[in-house]
Amino acid sequence: MKSFIETLFDLMDNPDVARNGAVVLFAAAIFLVGMVGLLLLARHLDPVKKRLDALMIQDTSTVSVIEQWAEQLDRFAHIFLPHNQDLQKSTIDRLTRAGYRSPNSLVIYYFIRLLLMVVLPLLVLLMYPFFPKIEPDKFFFSAAIAGMLGMLGPSYYLDKKTTKHQRSLRNGLPDAIDLLVVCTEAGLGLNAAILRVAQVISDIHPLLAEELLMVTAEIRAGVDRTQAMSNLARRTGLEDIKGLITVLAQSMRFGTSIAQTLRIYSEEFRDKRMQKADEEAAKLGTKMIFPLIFCVMPGFFIIAMGPAVIKAMAVFSNMG
Repeated sequence: MKSFIETLFDLMDNPDVARNGAVVLFAAAIFLVGMVGLLLLARHLDPVKKRLDALMIQDTSTVSVIEQWAEQLDRFAHIFLPHNQDLQKSTIDRLTRAGYRSPNSLVIYYFIRLLLMVVLPLLVLLMYPFFPKIEPDKFFFSAAIAGMLGMLGPSYYLDKKTTKHQRSLRNGLPDAIDLLVVCTEAGLGLNAAILRVAQVISDIHPLLAEELLMVTAEIRAGVDRTQAMSNLARRTGLEDIKGLITVLAQSMRFGTSIAQTLRIYSEEFRDKRMQKADEEAAKLGTKMIFPLIFCVMPGFFIIAMGPAVIKAMAVFSNMG
């Protein structure tokens, strides 16, 4: 009787068996790689791990390396920074509203933009030897498009980041206003009420809590309370927060009750949100026209009228 190893070698000499074995091994390798990838992805998306990582103290060595890298970029900032001061100021406001508030964020933003404008076209041109049948003019045109994408990509990402940041602030604003009403009616001053609200909503709406804590920090540092709240409106860029700051400034100027002012604004803000929801609901019918016409109705007509059309075609073919 042949041993197991000899039998295995005999089977490997058969081309069909070897091909099937290679397919099985390849499928097993893909399965293992997929499982490892899913486990790593599940670990990365684990909310408990994210929360623990957020609570951990950031490594100072990493921060120092980033700061040193940004300081090195400052030496060459005059090369890639725009000379228009208004453009620089507007870009800083955009970065601030997106959550990037480092002193070197402007330099890093324009450096990344310049780097993408140079690297992406070079990558496209380096791929030319692998596609010799494509005309050079098309490659140069693709490189120009890649350069445009490198120029517009960071701005597009910044706009998306700003929208996401403002949406998070907007979602937490109603809760913060209601808590401000409760705190001020309980006898707390406005500064203490803002601090208390920031502490309460820190787990639910951390971005808004950070903004409120920054307001209290500026007030403690000696900044005027009206100016600190105006800085909040400028940092966030939200019309709702601007309206709240305006109402509070008028209340403090004329000496009216802040608690009553906040309650009235809370009711108006709630009505405004309800009107916004009604407006979105009214637009829903119009938005559903195109999916109904191009997605639902063709399938409905195929199912409802398809058999009748087939029978009619069969009858006409028999008559002919």
